[in-house]
Amino acid sequence: MLGGVTQPTNTEVHECILIPQKPEHETNLICAYISWELESGTSKYQHSHHLPTFAPGFSAQTHSHIMAKDEGYCNLCATCLLGFYTCRWSRNKKGLATSKCDCAWVFFLFFVCLFTLAWLYFALVTLNDFHNLNEFIFRKTDWWLDWSVVMISATATLVTYSSLLLVLAICLQLCHQPLNLHWLHKGLLVLTVLAVAAAFVGLEVQWSEQWESARISLQALGPFLHIGAVVGMTFLAWPVASCFYRTSHTALKILLLLVYLGAVLALYLAPLGIDSPCLMEPSQLPPKPALFGHRGAPMLAPENTLMSFQKAIRCGVSVLETDVLVSADNVPFLMHDEKLTRTTNVQKIFPERAKANATSFNWMELQQLDAGSWFLQKRPFPTASSLSSEDRALAGAQRVLSLKWLLSEAKKHNVSIMFDLRPEDDPQYERLVNITVETILRSGIAPEQILWLPDGFREQVKQRVPRFRQIYKRKRLSNETEEPLRVNLPYQNLSSAEIREYRRENISVNLYVVNAPWLFSVLWCTGASSVTTNACQVLQGMERPLWLLPRATYQMIWIVTDCVSFLLIAWAFLLLKRWSRRKESAGSDSDVLLTKIHSLLSE
Repeated sequence: MLGGVTQPTNTEVHECILIPQKPEHETNLICAYISWELESGTSKYQHSHHLPTFAPGFSAQTHSHIMAKDEGYCNLCATCLLGFYTCRWSRNKKGLATSKCDCAWVFFLFFVCLFTLAWLYFALVTLNDFHNLNEFIFRKTDWWLDWSVVMISATATLVTYSSLLLVLAICLQLCHQPLNLHWLHKGLLVLTVLAVAAAFVGLEVQWSEQWESARISLQALGPFLHIGAVVGMTFLAWPVASCFYRTSHTALKILLLLVYLGAVLALYLAPLGIDSPCLMEPSQLPPKPALFGHRGAPMLAPENTLMSFQKAIRCGVSVLETDVLVSADNVPFLMHDEKLTRTTNVQKIFPERAKANATSFNWMELQQLDAGSWFLQKRPFPTASSLSSEDRALAGAQRVLSLKWLLSEAKKHNVSIMFDLRPEDDPQYERLVNITVETILRSGIAPEQILWLPDGFREQVKQRVPRFRQIYKRKRLSNETEEPLRVNLPYQNLSSAEIREYRRENISVNLYVVNAPWLFSVLWCTGASSVTTNACQVLQGMERPLWLLPRATYQMIWIVTDCVSFLLIAWAFLLLKRWSRRKESAGSDSDVLLTKIHSLLSE
């Protein structure tokens, strides 16, 4: 109180009561202007000692009506954004400034968003090999579940959550609203980082070869990831420029500008390090790799069954790949796992022997097992749910298949066979080799149709049946002289340069297991001779790689993208600088107007 006149605070100015002796249009102008100044945070009258003097006795109804018109829809949007971000649904006029701690949380949010996106990328890359992980977990827990669905769903949830928070933060920044992140969001962001970090650690411990898969994926997707990243950084130019011009600390402005421009420059130059095999002229494209059916066609039928191999033959595979075990009565049969629990109903037929090794059963006992119904129940691949009623009935009737039957089918359709003979650590492994070779010779199949993969007693096999085509589970030795040489390796074990070198030296390279079209495209462009696949029905229909681009064309796209991005970023900074100057000019005009207000109030 000063001379009988009330001095309101900045939160009371909305209900300010002006001198009633003034004309109505003047009082409305004064009250509305001061209120707008305080709302926008641009007035120098931010403290009670800066405000002009008011007197009681006049209603503020007209002023409230004017302010309602000015705020309207914008205030509703700002309130919603603040509600989701701060978990406060009322716009409190006190304590709304963005502190340095709030800014740090925004940067942390940006990091979390990038971190979760990186894990999503890794998760999508691992889908090519995820069936192997499902099998591994089943062997440890006896519980089948398609864990890829769980992983992708959880990852997508984390990415969506952190991305929405980041979008809210950007919108609030553009609306000049405070960035007071609620403590609940802070806790969830910390948990998100811990969860993703634990996932990366688990990847390193149990599945480290997937790092190489990710590197190969960058060869396939690098050019497109580069363009996407440039587009993203270009869109960020607007909020970054807004923050730059609103920040009063010079050091923070310089740091923000250096970080942003450094990231943009790194992206502009990123193609210098991108070397995709598919950057070539169409005339340079190697022949399409041949397809080996991994346990037949396991996406279309139960693995290692007659139905599965018949489906693979219809897909056009040139080689049927499988795994051979020898029963207790010396009958070679097809089974990947050492135990029968995953792919048969052994727990129902022989419950007391369910955990026994498959080789402890004789052939008569193995023939009693259902080797197909599990495929319909567990659905190891999404394609299992789309089988026709005829295929479902056929799958349910499958039995354990002998090597003799597979040899007969391969001979009938003139396709080759490649197999592993397990278990390799069996003390009687030589006996297993002899039984298998004898079974092959009695079948009448041409020896050239056999790709002999087992390493044990290989020299004896070569001497006995020299017409078998030998294929090795290792890289070429420095003193290797055998011609022609064939190698069978995981696709992560050979670099693009090694594949090209092997191709030049007429060494046949088969890589496994390749299911994703993007991976098949990279290996096709690189020059792989063949691939082992679960998805023969997908890869068989590919007439060319997913993309093939001449290097000169990509360089032109790169230059145009970078130039357009640079112009848009420069435009954003220049436009916001112009608006900032206009705002400063408006602030100078407000000083003149407030001087007039003081003069009116003093009369």
